[in-house]
Amino acid sequence: MTGNIKAIRTRIKSVESTRHITRAMQLVASSKLRSALDRMEQSRFFFDAVQEAFSDLAAGNVASPFLTPRPVAHRCVVIIAGDRGLAGGYNANVFRAVRAAAYDPKVTSAVAVGRRACDFVRAEGFSEVALYESVEKMGKEDTVTLAAILKDLFLAGDTDEIVLYYTDYVSALTQEVRETRLLPLTPTGEAAHRSVAETVFEPSPAAVLDAIIPQYLTGVLWGAVALSHAAETAARRNAMDSATENASEMLEKLSLAYNRARQGAITQEITEIVAGAGSE
Repeated sequence: MTGNIKAIRTRIKSVESTRHITRAMQLVASSKLRSALDRMEQSRFFFDAVQEAFSDLAAGNVASPFLTPRPVAHRCVVIIAGDRGLAGGYNANVFRAVRAAAYDPKVTSAVAVGRRACDFVRAEGFSEVALYESVEKMGKEDTVTLAAILKDLFLAGDTDEIVLYYTDYVSALTQEVRETRLLPLTPTGEAAHRSVAETVFEPSPAAVLDAIIPQYLTGVLWGAVALSHAAETAARRNAMDSATENASEMLEKLSLAYNRARQGAITQEITEIVAGAGSE
């Protein structure tokens, strides 16, 4: 009985220590979430402005290599995942979406953003175009550089399609993996029904479209990075909140078991004393 009490006490201390850690990580994630959401909102303004201009251009019959689909002999995937774990299924969901596409590593190159994404690209055997070890530290200048790299790859014919995988921040409790084709571009929604004749572009719609592509790619990439960082932070906060609650519930059960074991030990001692006194 004494051994059982000691084991329960040790277990209680271990769970309490774990709860302190998960609680601290939850607070850190909560403090980072606000800045991540601010970053996300700022990126949306830039993305919406470029998207509107692109929609006006792409809606017309503009001849551009960026709008012309071609047979896919080689593909490039841009994968945005987390810098760390302990975020529930955040990273696993992104990698599951990439694996579901069943890309052949022999004809697929990859750009990885986030330490976990870099590890995934190396493990899967994709040809490495660019690796960025941190989503949180990735700045606007990095996305400008990456947009230029992707644009040059596509124009040179080194890749025929570029697909982006990231996680969209839907709400504090919901994050969803998105798959978006960056190049070649395809007008969607209202853009497919708009008329380019409503706007005059100088020197020509094709020239303006070619010039705006880097800004468009930068806007999409910057928005995806900001959304993914916000989603990762929210997922980690939710995971640590759940872990803290589970630890608290486990402590309640362990405390109940400890009190029962302690009461049983006391009862046994009293019984032994009474039995000893009666035998005398």
